Amino acid sequence: MMIIRVERIKKNFSLNGQRILVLDDVSINIEEGEFVALLGPSGCGKSTLLSLLAGYFLPDEGEITINGSLSYMPQRDMLLPWLNVIENACLPAAIRHSMAETSARAEVKRLLPLFGLNNFGDSLPDQLSGGMRQRAALLRTYMAGGDFWLLDEPFGSLDALTREDLQEWFMDLQQEIKCGVLFVTHDINEALKLSSHIYALSPRPGRISGEWVAKAGFSLAKRELLKKEILMALQ
Repeated sequence: MMIIRVERIKKNFSLNGQRILVLDDVSINIEEGEFVALLGPSGCGKSTLLSLLAGYFLPDEGEITINGSLSYMPQRDMLLPWLNVIENACLPAAIRHSMAETSARAEVKRLLPLFGLNNFGDSLPDQLSGGMRQRAALLRTYMAGGDFWLLDEPFGSLDALTREDLQEWFMDLQQEIKCGVLFVTHDINEALKLSSHIYALSPRPGRISGEWVAKAGFSLAKRELLKKEILMALQ
């Protein structure tokens, strides 16, 4: 079952009285439960595409079809500093009135170990490491209840060791909860490691410049060949 279909969308924005074409004739298809990486240079429209999927903007041309519900996590963790981990994670349920407060808190507490936050439910964001803040933000994303997650460079601000640790953890988590993912990243190695499908966007205006299937069982030589092909497509 296909959950997301993006067909030939275009998106313009106005800046200082000028019309800037950000995305041009972009089409992608994403299947249920699939982990898809979206690669591209800064300013090519990756975040704009996620915002279109999340419904924050409408495309100027083209069509977006979504079967199911989405949860969206922006680049920054956006944790409210005066709320603890449990309270931050409960926000989506409170906003949507989808779950009673006591039920939401009980569900978050049950999930704390799965998200690597056991014994940190009462901690404020500034008491957490960068990696733990991202885990808390991902827990909040889970509580939003989407069948499919839109993640905008969730590990981009972390140091290399923390990022690698969270990549391994997130691969296990995704298999556990069976959610689909569209994952924006600048890092080709990260895309090859995490995803089953990769799309590349060209420099602005963003157009699909390449599409690849990535498999964990690929040999090192095959992965290096894919990496070279992706690098060429991103130029």
